[in-house]
Amino acid sequence: MSPRAGNSGTTGTTPHTLAFVESPVQLLNVLEWAHAREDRSEEHSGVGLTLVVLAPIDPMTRGQLRRMAELARDEGHELRWEDARGGAGAPFHTVGGLAPLLRRTRRIVVGDPFSRYVQLLLTIARATELVVVDDGTATMEFVGQLARGERLVRWHRKGGRPGARDLLFAPVSATARRRLTPGPDRRVEVFSSMPMTQTPPGVTVTANDFAWTRARFGPPRVTKGADLVGTSLVETGVVDGDRYLHAVGVLAKAHGAARYFAHRRESTDKLHRLAAETGLEIVRPDLPLELIARRGPIGRTVLSFPSTVVHTLPLALTGTEVRVAVCDIDPAWLTDRASPRAQGFLSGVTTTARDAHRLASVTTPAATTP
Repeated sequence: MSPRAGNSGTTGTTPHTLAFVESPVQLLNVLEWAHAREDRSEEHSGVGLTLVVLAPIDPMTRGQLRRMAELARDEGHELRWEDARGGAGAPFHTVGGLAPLLRRTRRIVVGDPFSRYVQLLLTIARATELVVVDDGTATMEFVGQLARGERLVRWHRKGGRPGARDLLFAPVSATARRRLTPGPDRRVEVFSSMPMTQTPPGVTVTANDFAWTRARFGPPRVTKGADLVGTSLVETGVVDGDRYLHAVGVLAKAHGAARYFAHRRESTDKLHRLAAETGLEIVRPDLPLELIARRGPIGRTVLSFPSTVVHTLPLALTGTEVRVAVCDIDPAWLTDRASPRAQGFLSGVTTTARDAHRLASVTTPAATTP
């Protein structure tokens, strides 16, 4: 069943909590947060929580969000599906429709504080409680930037002076950052499975141990082989495509991997080439990998490059015999478009993965991509 458009699924009353999500992983982590609050007996997770999906255009992401929306409804949550990017007038319609709720809701949960859409909505909000749930490894960067008093910039963005759009949006971003900073009348919580080396003063950090996922799914059937987890580092311009494909082939051969779980943002052309050159079976998951792995079947070894799953999969698979192994990104794989911070950030993702086995980086031939 597809989510209904617009403001269907909501009632005339103001929700105690309004959650904004733009990806399947964000929606999963809102469900984990609601489950954790229920366990702490602060409120029943199914009462007063409205999930607002700011739907992207990408069909793979939309498909996973539809499946996650069904799970959210099964948990008793209300859901509001907004085609927030469906044309030039969509943002005005979405923001205008949400403004009354934003001004009345006392608690707001966001999955991506770097999102310009979310930042714009935060400028309207009057909530006294703000919660940031994981949007993958970006949460680590957000917390660090907030602690250091820096402007909010995604880690893979090219360094240098801000562009024209950044300058135009700067006042909105600055206001959103202030909203995400604790104050006398404002509480801020970060709900995360990621390690935090810096914590902003006054911010409450709550651990996400994927209790909801483990309670609802599995334990999985574990197979003898290995599975490989894909990444969108090529698509974001961080890693060279030829070197990445070569590294995947070397890892698959060395560990006997048969399946490749594609990231939802990986391009079709790259995946076709990867299948042809490595012989791997390409799997397009219809849910976040934490749920796919927990449902099974899953390989005894899960291979990954530095990404969120090296932190989340060991938690989701607690009590199973699955081993998560992470392969470092060799600096030679980085493109000239990669941010100066890229290597340090990716290395930090690997070194802080407490329950993942670390593999040496793969040596690859020189890039041939123009």
